[in-house]
Amino acid sequence: MQPALHANIPVRVKNSYNPSAPGSLIDNVGNPSRMVTAITCKRNITLMDITSLQMLGAYGFLGAVFADFEKNKVSVDVLASSEVSISVTLDKKQKENDIEKLRDDLSNFAEVELHRDRAILTLITDVSRSSDVLATVFATFSMHGIQVEMMSQGASKVNISFIIRDDQIENAILILHACLFEGKCDVAIIEDGHVV
Repeated sequence: MQPALHANIPVRVKNSYNPSAPGSLIDNVGNPSRMVTAITCKRNITLMDITSLQMLGAYGFLGAVFADFEKNKVSVDVLASSEVSISVTLDKKQKENDIEKLRDDLSNFAEVELHRDRAILTLITDVSRSSDVLATVFATFSMHGIQVEMMSQGASKVNISFIIRDDQIENAILILHACLFEGKCDVAIIEDGHVV
């Protein structure tokens, strides 16, 4: 994708189950009127919550945590952290034995909880509209009983990821698509801080 965008070559993404549909055009211009330009998901992931009061005001804690990830050859997909906790998602390709060894290593200095059968829902959006996107998405999720267990905004600020239960991902995608792309929103959409 990157080489095409760098060369200013538009890419059309089609649905193989519905080839007559126009699909989506990805180019350097985009559609500035859209709050969100794409919705993606990754299913069957594991959420790992690592909690330790030793983190509070300590340096080197993150280094120790990720040294154990490296030692056990477990890679992280999405990450969120606070003063005393780190939450990460582990891809389904990770070996279960490696995850259990990592859990044991981390348990030496932290409480570790694994939450299986989770999914990552990612929205591609414009950084200048992220607050409006979050307000609309959280209101929509709340109305439909979808509980966000973790959230992360990428360093590039164009992607916002939500971790939810895997059994809710299809419904979440359908209601967000209806709201953000089809104009069929169950909640007021926020744009530039105003209800529209």
